[in-house]
Amino acid sequence: MTDRNRELLERLWPMDGQLALSAEAEHELRTDDYVLVMPQSGEQITGRDTMRAMQQEYPNPPSIEIQQILGAGDTFVVLGRSNYAGEIYHVANIVEFSQGKVARETRIYGSPFEAPQWRAKYADPR
Repeated sequence: MTDRNRELLERLWPMDGQLALSAEAEHELRTDDYVLVMPQSGEQITGRDTMRAMQQEYPNPPSIEIQQILGAGDTFVVLGRSNYAGEIYHVANIVEFSQGKVARETRIYGSPFEAPQWRAKYADPR
């Protein structure tokens, strides 16, 4: 199932540029009892139909640039950079599969920040 799960993620969220999220495409790939957890906001959305309804009502859906997909078996981490109307967030999305469909996601969003000067001597230039 590992290869199939990775292929599903790569098809859903390709790594070839900016991506607009698709409520319909994602809906088909989720389990009926799908759960989305967003720790920063304290939200949990339960059910693939509820998730699709939320996505369809989203006023200005963000775009996302997928940077890396890591994992094996039924657990993957998708790393990306998201643009919410000019606000940039780094995203770590923990994706858990059940029987070949996405059953649970935990999305963690972080804002970029300036590194402290004292660490500059340890960091590689980017």
